[in-house]
Amino acid sequence: MISMKWQDTIKRTIDVIGSIALIAITSPLWVIVSILIMVEDSGPIFYYRRVMGKNGGQFDALKFRTMVLDAEAILERNRELQRRFEQNFKLENDPRITRIGRILRKTSIDEFPQLINVLRGEMSLVGPRMISPPELSKYGEYGKKLLSVKPGCGGLWVAAGRQNLPYEQRILLDMEYIDNWSFLLDMQIIFKTAIAVISMRGAL
Repeated sequence: MISMKWQDTIKRTIDVIGSIALIAITSPLWVIVSILIMVEDSGPIFYYRRVMGKNGGQFDALKFRTMVLDAEAILERNRELQRRFEQNFKLENDPRITRIGRILRKTSIDEFPQLINVLRGEMSLVGPRMISPPELSKYGEYGKKLLSVKPGCGGLWVAAGRQNLPYEQRILLDMEYIDNWSFLLDMQIIFKTAIAVISMRGAL
């Protein structure tokens, strides 16, 4: 049986090689997306989302910006919108999303910059869902287990249906992944995630 230390080494090696390769392959797209975002509303290209990391630390996850500049203010001014957001920390038909942002989200291109977080060692290519600090309370007794590993760019929740799944089911899938991690499982998830993203199944 492979020791935990070697498992971590194998996973980190895959993360580094995979993220470098993916950044190199998709780099022309990064340039195009950056230009389109700036042309639409002259705002910043990236959005920094504060999220929970391994062992309870926090870091800023990178994404291409998909919302208008005053997105947080819009949420604060609209109580009904805020209430809906706090249920699943997602909004269907979110009025704050820009035109280019809808395309980026539908194709998951907005998440490409998270490959930089993977290179930094803050995330893995595959792992549990990335959550913001307020979401941790939804995990209840599973919170400690969730924070025992790095969050992933993709995971069982993506392969199984992305945002179509109820929040409770996403939590159980995260726990299933942590309990059953293996190199083979990661490869299967990467393959299924690619299919889910290409088919745009379950995207908001």
